[in-house]
Amino acid sequence: MSERWKYQVKTGGFWGIFMVIFTTLFDLKENPIMKQLSSTNFYIKSFIYIGIGIFVLGYFNWKAKVKNEKKDNQLK
Repeated sequence: MSERWKYQVKTGGFWGIFMVIFTTLFDLKENPIMKQLSSTNFYIKSFIYIGIGIFVLGYFNWKAKVKNEKKDNQLK
């Protein structure tokens, strides 16, 4: 696995999991946790959050990291 994908999975995956936990806790007022975990909607929502985190957020974070590294290398 390339360095880019490792970085994207690490940063975007963390964001996706955080969002799943946050939305689950936010919806706790309306539905108990076991009801949320047993619904198909929970798994679809989880897949979407993690996918967006890895492919969108991770990509833009990677681009910013590369840009900052090039900028730092030019200053040296």
